[in-house]
Amino acid sequence: MKRPVVPFRPSLLSAVLSVGVLLPGMAAARPVALAGVLTSPRIETKPLDGNVEGLPVWFLPRLGVTVRNTDGLLSLSYGGAVLSFQGGRWAASGLSAVPPVLPVPQSYNGSVHVAVSVLLALGVRPLADTPDLLDFVPLASSVAGTVPAAPASALPVTPGLQPAVPLPTTPLPTTPLPTTPLPATPPPVAPQPTPAQPTPPAPPALPFTPVATLASVRSSRTLDRNIELQRVVLEFNAPATYTVQRDRSGLTLTLPGVSGAPQTQKLESGDDLGVSLGATGSSVRLDTSGGASEIFTLQDPYRVVIDTTTNIDTSVPPPVRTDALPDGVTLRRLGGLSLLTFDDRYVPKVVTAPLGRSSGVADLVRTSGGVAGVNGGYFDPASSLPVDLVAQGGLMLAPSLERRATLGLDAQGTPRLGYPRPRYVLNGSGVQLTVNSVSARPNPAWVTAFVGDGRTGVGADSLTTLVLRGGTGLGGTGAGGTVARAMTGRFTPGVGDFTVTFDPARYPQLTLPSGSPLTYTLNWQTPGWDGMQEALAAGPLLVSAGKLVLDPVREGFDTSGGIWRATRQVAFVTVGTQSGIAFLSSGTPGDFARALLNAGVSSAMRLDSGSSATVYVTGGYLNAGGYLNTVWSRSVPNALVFVPKPTAQKGASRSR
Repeated sequence: MKRPVVPFRPSLLSAVLSVGVLLPGMAAARPVALAGVLTSPRIETKPLDGNVEGLPVWFLPRLGVTVRNTDGLLSLSYGGAVLSFQGGRWAASGLSAVPPVLPVPQSYNGSVHVAVSVLLALGVRPLADTPDLLDFVPLASSVAGTVPAAPASALPVTPGLQPAVPLPTTPLPTTPLPTTPLPATPPPVAPQPTPAQPTPPAPPALPFTPVATLASVRSSRTLDRNIELQRVVLEFNAPATYTVQRDRSGLTLTLPGVSGAPQTQKLESGDDLGVSLGATGSSVRLDTSGGASEIFTLQDPYRVVIDTTTNIDTSVPPPVRTDALPDGVTLRRLGGLSLLTFDDRYVPKVVTAPLGRSSGVADLVRTSGGVAGVNGGYFDPASSLPVDLVAQGGLMLAPSLERRATLGLDAQGTPRLGYPRPRYVLNGSGVQLTVNSVSARPNPAWVTAFVGDGRTGVGADSLTTLVLRGGTGLGGTGAGGTVARAMTGRFTPGVGDFTVTFDPARYPQLTLPSGSPLTYTLNWQTPGWDGMQEALAAGPLLVSAGKLVLDPVREGFDTSGGIWRATRQVAFVTVGTQSGIAFLSSGTPGDFARALLNAGVSSAMRLDSGSSATVYVTGGYLNAGGYLNTVWSRSVPNALVFVPKPTAQKGASRSR
């Protein structure tokens, strides 16, 4: 995991300055120009602690200053002269005499700044230094060796070169000189020749004709949970072409015909960035530690932007990327409550893993072609079998407890919340029976139904199992059904085979040969539920018709048990005409219900919560999707997934 590097720690006063408060006795900000033209984007000096004004070090390359800022060392190089700050002290090399005290670097708005007086000591000369403007020679002029003359008032007297000396950051102690009476007539003083002024070294000639100059390199870093977002901006004084070569460690930009000051720096993310100058141009190397980078350009001024996204902690689920949700999906956050709603391009759908298995919600969303999903009903973690109703495609895959809130969906995906008591009814020649249960496990006293999954066995040695073909109906007649096979003993039906197992001694009317008419219909036994194709039971019901309806006693919940504890909560909701998913970071079902009511939810049914609570949305950072839950949840046997309507498939593309 990369650690942020902070070369200099701001003082309390500079922290106050970073929010833009100018205190008495502090220098005022001034706009900065290059050769008389205001910088763009606009740069201003910043008021720093100690009544000095400073400039950010990322701007200094535009003045021809080479900057190295890494591992507690700040080094500024200009025309063969060097000023370095390390260990609380400045040191000079290749410089003429400089002031005995130079202000220390300070942090302002997260960027390291140095005082303008430090630049003057380094030899950087302003073209104009007025109360309203600070004008410098741009890098392009410096590289070409055409530095305009500065006003005489702006140029300090420069004595001869001195060897490198450390520069203290506090005033040196002074000793008063002894007082000596002056003679009446001072002795004549022999005239001394004026020492020759040193000529600054000319910049080395470039082996190519520059078409553009890399004027500045700056970077920023933000975090969204465990996703690190880094932006590196390369700014040029003219448009430039580049090529990109990527490898496992990062990328290299080759910039033919581009000049620039060589430099290396450690970015806040911990990534290394280096600029080098070659025989045909410059190159920029960025080591991204496995992050994914996207490169694009901006104009006025011309800039190359490198955005790098890195998952720095895979033990935490990545967050939902709110600025790139699928079209038609809206996320609202109200404190610890999040509401994810879907317009009429999407419908909810019950999606299941194979019987007796569990899966991640993200996998269930992807395999069904959905854009988002939430875990479904309660289940036994040991067997991964649902403990309440699951219906899919008009067939019950798990039986109902017949007392808890249930979400029903018709063929168009229209939702309905209620308390159905679904049962299969068999109809044939001289036969009309209600199926007792839906299970692969036989019970000699019951008639049990089961929908085959291709791997789960049914039946027993003393029992008969019928395999039916066709004849399914949802509250209708179920005409056309026949007995495809009649089996005795244990066997494994195929995927989708509808089977009925019974004791022939108890139910002789079901002892039918192959080809006999026999239909099965699903009777919901609840008004308004005819035609429901899918269902998922969980509960409790939290909100109905915009009112709080939480009633744990009616639904058989033990409020003294762990199921009622304060934990992560998820629910299916409707908000006006839209369906959606709700997530509460922590709270009891009662807390959840009140938060949903206050958020304007029309209806809501709680789903399995706690360690199973998962809300997943496709797209996201690194195209890996994102989660509303901040910790990983366990796998589940079923989920509620929002999928595009057949006519809305093209409209469900992800936006960026």
